[in-house]
Amino acid sequence: MNMMKMMKQAAELQKKMKKKQDELAKTEVEFSAGGGMVTATATCDMKIRSIRIKPEAVDPDDVEMLEDLVLAAVDGVLTKAQETMSREMAAVTKGLGLPGGMDLPF
Repeated sequence: MNMMKMMKQAAELQKKMKKKQDELAKTEVEFSAGGGMVTATATCDMKIRSIRIKPEAVDPDDVEMLEDLVLAAVDGVLTKAQETMSREMAAVTKGLGLPGGMDLPF
């Protein structure tokens, strides 16, 4: 394969990856904990956008339970965002023949 063709393909791939990253920065995912008592929303660039807490989840005598629910919701939504990002970016790089587990900048 000639070097100019490879460089052109690399530039096209970089452009596609940047476009997909920009799209994913606007893509929101949600995760709920405690049967919907706490819901976190994040974008696929790993930014938390909101946390909703149902009033019945607030018990002044059990703040620890609410903290655990918030933590679970945030952890779950960030995991979901990362999985979505990985899946979408893998679709962009599909067919390149990259070795499994190769970390690209995403």
